Amino acid sequence: MSLPASYEEVLRTAQSLPETERVRLVQELLNSLNSPAAESLDDLWLAEIDLRSDEIDSGMVQTIPWAEVRRRARERAKLNG
Repeated sequence: MSLPASYEEVLRTAQSLPETERVRLVQELLNSLNSPAAESLDDLWLAEIDLRSDEIDSGMVQTIPWAEVRRRARERAKLNG
């Protein structure tokens, strides 16, 4: 099996995978980033998670069920299903 030669080919191939496989691929790619920049992103994400968790715990914000978020996103993107 030959490997795709370009970014566009890799992207098209990845997009053709089932959703669970795309998620797995994204996780593997993120895990492969072992640079200082990736580590600082981890720190930024942890800080953001802490902030949002505190906002939820304090009642400052309310969560929205995933089904509703997905429905709104599809509506905005004008997608069906």
